[in-house]
Amino acid sequence: MTEEVNSVELRKTGVENNGFIADQGFDENAISESRKDNQTEDQVYTTTLDSSEDPIPLKPYAGMSKEVLLHFSNQPCYRVPREILFWLIIIATLAIIAATITIIALSPKCLDWWQRSPIYQVYPRSFRDSNNDGSGDLKGVQEKIDHFVYLDVSTVWVAPFYESTLKDYRYAVDNFRSVDPTFGTMNDFENLLAALHDKGIKLIIDLIPNHTSNKHDWFKFSRHKTDKYTDYYIWRDCLYDGKVIPPNNWVSMYGGSAWEYDSERQQCYLHQFQKEQPDLNFYNPDVVNEILDIIRFWLEKGVDGFTVDAAKFLLEAEHFRDEPQVNKSQNSTTITSYGELYHDYTTTQVGMHDILRDFRQTMNTYSREPGRYRFMGTESNDHNAVAKTMMYYGNSFIQEADFPLNFYLLDMNNTISGNSIFEVVDRWMKSMPKGKWPHWRVGSPNNSRIASRVGTEYVKVMNMLLLTLPGTPTTYYGEELGMEDNPELTNTTDGSAEYNPAALPEKTPMQWDTSLSAGFSGSNETWLPVNDKYQELNVEVQKSEPNSTLNLYRDIIQLRKEELPLQRGWLCYVLNDDNVFAYVREIDGLNKVFMMVLNFGVKSSSNLKGKIPELPAQAKVRLSTIFRNNGNTVSMNDINTEPGEGLVLEYTTNKPLHLMESRKNQCFISEKACYSSAFNLLYKNC
Repeated sequence: MTEEVNSVELRKTGVENNGFIADQGFDENAISESRKDNQTEDQVYTTTLDSSEDPIPLKPYAGMSKEVLLHFSNQPCYRVPREILFWLIIIATLAIIAATITIIALSPKCLDWWQRSPIYQVYPRSFRDSNNDGSGDLKGVQEKIDHFVYLDVSTVWVAPFYESTLKDYRYAVDNFRSVDPTFGTMNDFENLLAALHDKGIKLIIDLIPNHTSNKHDWFKFSRHKTDKYTDYYIWRDCLYDGKVIPPNNWVSMYGGSAWEYDSERQQCYLHQFQKEQPDLNFYNPDVVNEILDIIRFWLEKGVDGFTVDAAKFLLEAEHFRDEPQVNKSQNSTTITSYGELYHDYTTTQVGMHDILRDFRQTMNTYSREPGRYRFMGTESNDHNAVAKTMMYYGNSFIQEADFPLNFYLLDMNNTISGNSIFEVVDRWMKSMPKGKWPHWRVGSPNNSRIASRVGTEYVKVMNMLLLTLPGTPTTYYGEELGMEDNPELTNTTDGSAEYNPAALPEKTPMQWDTSLSAGFSGSNETWLPVNDKYQELNVEVQKSEPNSTLNLYRDIIQLRKEELPLQRGWLCYVLNDDNVFAYVREIDGLNKVFMMVLNFGVKSSSNLKGKIPELPAQAKVRLSTIFRNNGNTVSMNDINTEPGEGLVLEYTTNKPLHLMESRKNQCFISEKACYSSAFNLLYKNC
C-alpha cells in the first residue's frame, strides 16, 4: 500500500499498541514477516481517520491521542451525558448562589452580644477581696468569674475603678488612664479582661466625661491658666468688692450653689455634682479630643463597651442666665435644693447629642471585626420627660446609644402593684422609637435593693419580670440572691471621711458562703459590715436549694436562652390590675407561646380566657416562683397566684395575640423575626 495515511493499529489482545505517528507515512511492505505471520492470531483493527469511508467501531483505550479522543467524544453516547452533567452543575451552582443570597436578604439581623445576655453589674469594692485588706478589688472579681459562668451571663459591667479622690465613690477621677490602688494595678485589670474573654464574657466599664476631680492635672493647669488648659473647665468671674457672688442661681445635684470660688485663679468654677468634681468645658474642642483619646485608650486595651455617665450634663447654656424657679413666689435667695429649679439651661443642651455621636463614631472604628462590636449605653435619668431619654437612641440615619439606661423600675417601692408595673413597662415601650432595643434594671449602686424597698416576698417575681421582658436586663450584684440593705450601717458625722456608711446600705459585701465575712474577705473587718443574714442568704447555700432565688434566676436565664419567643418575640399585654400584670411573648411562625402571670399585690384569681376568648383552655407551668408548682397545668379561666408569685406558662396556639386587630395597640416588637418550621430558620419578611 503506497498511499500515506494516518492510522491506528490496535491488537485485539491489547498486549501491544503500535499506534501511529501523525502526518508520517509508512510502507505497508515494510512490515516484518513475523508480524504478517501473527496477523491471523492477533487480529489488528485499523481505522482511517481522514478517510471518507465509515470508520470501524473502536472502544476508548488508555493512552489515546487527542485526535482519537475527539473522535469518541463527539459521539452522542458520550456528548449528551456530558452536556447534561455540565448544565446540571451550572444550574445547581446558580441555585446555591440564589439560595444563599435569598437567605441573607431574608434573614433578620442576628442579635448582638449585648442583646443576647443579661448584663451583670459589679461594684468591685464589694464583690470580692483578694488580699484580705477588707476592700474588694479587681483580682477578687477575677477570682469569681465562675459565678458569672454559673449564672450563664456573658456580659459584665464593672463600676468605676479609675484613680480617684475619695469623694463620690470613684466618680471624681484623678486619672482616666490609671487604676486606683484600692482596686489593684493596670496589670490586674488586663488580667481580668483576658480571663473574662477566655470564658466568652464581655466587659463594659463606665465613661465619666462630664467632670474630673479637682486633683486632676487638667484642673491644676487650668487653675494657673496654663496654655490650652485655661478653658478646660467652666470659669466665671464672681468676686465683687472682696465678696464672692455666684454668677447665677444654678444649684448642684447635692444642693447648694453649683459654683465654687478658687482663690488661685480668683474665679468660680462650675460643678453640677460635688465641689470636688469640676465640670469640663465641652465647648472647647480640645476637651472633646481628650475624651475621645480616653475612649481609644480603653478600647485598645480590649474593653467591649462603655456606659456614658451623666450624659445630659455635658453642656450648659452659654448665656448663663438664671434657671426658672419651680415655685415662682419663693424668695430666690432661699433656693438651695436641686428640685427647686427647672434645669432648662444645665441639661440636654443643643449640641450635647453631637458630642455623644462623636463618641459613638469613635467606638465604631473599633467595631469592624466580626464579634467585636463595641457597645455604648447612656445614663440620663430624665424622670417624667421620657421623650428626652428616647433621644439617646439616635434615629434611623444617625446612630447614638445602643440603648439609654432605663431607671423607671428603680422607682418601685412598697406601694408596688400590677398596674404600677404595667405603667412603667408601657411608658417605655410606647415611647421607644420603632425597632430600637429596650433596657430594664431593678437594682443599682445608687438605689436601695429590691428586698428592702419593695419587700422580700417580691424579689423572685421582680427578677422574673426583669428576665422575661423584651430587651436587655441588668442585674446588680447580689440581686440574684435577694440580698438586702444593711440596716445596721451607722451615720458618720466626720465630713472629711471617705464615705458615710449610712448612705451605702446597698453596697455591702457580696455574700458568698457561711465563712468569715461571708466569704468576701479573709479579714473580719471589711470596708462596710457584712449583712447579718449572710448565714442563710449566700451563694453556697442557695446553690444547694432547688427552690432558691439564685436557682430560679438561673433557670429563667436558661429558658430565655433556649426559647426564641423570649429572645426576640412580640410582647403583648393580657391583663393588668391592682394585683396582677400578665403578658405574652410570641414569635411569628411558631405556635409555642409563653405567658407571664406576675402577682405584685395580694392573693388573686385571674380569668384570662374570659378577657381573651381566643386563649386556650389550659397551659403548662414551665416555671414558678413557688417551686412545687413547676410542671402543673392551670386553667385559663381561673389562675390563682399568691402575693409575689410569678408563673411562666407555656401553651400552643394558631391564634397569636399580635395578629388580632383588637390587640394591635397592646403589642410591641423590637428585632422582628419570623420562624420557618420547614427550614428551622428565621426570616424577616412575614
